[in-house]
This record gives sequence, structure tokens and C-alpha cells, in this order.
Amino acid sequence: MKVFKEKQGFTQLWIIVLITVSTLVPLFIIGNEYLKADTKVSSFEVYLTIGLTVFVASLIFLFKLSTRIDEKGIYYQFFPFHLRLKTIPWTSIEKAHVRKYNAISEYGGWGLRGGFFWKKSKGKAINVSGNVGIQLELKNGKKLLIGTNQEEQAKQVLQHYHSKIKANYHENEN
Repeated sequence: MKVFKEKQGFTQLWIIVLITVSTLVPLFIIGNEYLKADTKVSSFEVYLTIGLTVFVASLIFLFKLSTRIDEKGIYYQFFPFHLRLKTIPWTSIEKAHVRKYNAISEYGGWGLRGGFFWKKSKGKAINVSGNVGIQLELKNGKKLLIGTNQEEQAKQVLQHYHSKIKANYHENEN
């Protein structure tokens, strides 16, 4: 039995820099206002602003994409939107392959993307970084792309289970 497992989070340097800057700017502004002699800002407001700003900025680091592929199918979880793994059994999959994609032009960015507000023909994407994903075309006509940073391992495990997809395809033809 071959198993593929991957966990990803938003840990790119550019995101950390962007969040740090967007956190420090409001803190600097409220701090300067609080230090003025004729300030109308209370200590409570300063602490509340600091607490809320740091809390909101750190939320991005809670987001985690977990992927698993085994003999039963493909599982994914995008925490905190999915509290447990979602399962796509091999019997529901028409095609599965690893491909390169453009997160911005194809899906509108990273995260839980696509569907109603974006190019509906592309389906949905769940990704946190990079430009490689596991493209699934389901028997119900839906498409799902799950981002991966382990391109070769994902290709190998999909190739290993390719017979399960092909067998299900031929069963439905008859």
C-alpha cells in the first residue's frame, strides 16, 4: 500500500513580511496617538487595538491544508473551513493527474478558491502556495485542484493508483 501525506501552511516569506508590516502600521499609529500629551486614546483602547491587530494578523497561520492519498481515495482538509478530512473515493474520480497552474489567473489566488465567483469551468482549488496541484475531474462533472509542494511524490502515488481510476472508468462504460 502506497500512501501520500502532505501538510502545508501559509509560511511564505512575502506573506510574513506583508502581515508584519500591516500589523506594525496600525500599532505605530495608535502608539503615536497615545503618547501625545492631549491624547483622547485610553490605555484600554491601546491594549484592545494591539490585541485585536495581533489576533487578526495571526489567523492566517492557523490555515492548514492536509492531503492524503491511499488505496481508498484522496482526502483533503483545509482547516479551519473543514474540521475533518473530506474523502473522495476512487470510484468518484474520472481523472487525476498532477499539473502546473496559475493560482491568480485560473482561480483568483490562494486559499479555498474558484466556483461561483471565478472561472466556473476550472472548478475549485484549495491551495496555499506554489503552482503545482493534483487536478481531479470527478464523475459528477465537478473539478477540484488540490495544491501540492511534493510534485514527484504526488505523481508517483497517482500512477500507483491509476489502475483504480481506470478500472472504475471501464466498469461504468459497460
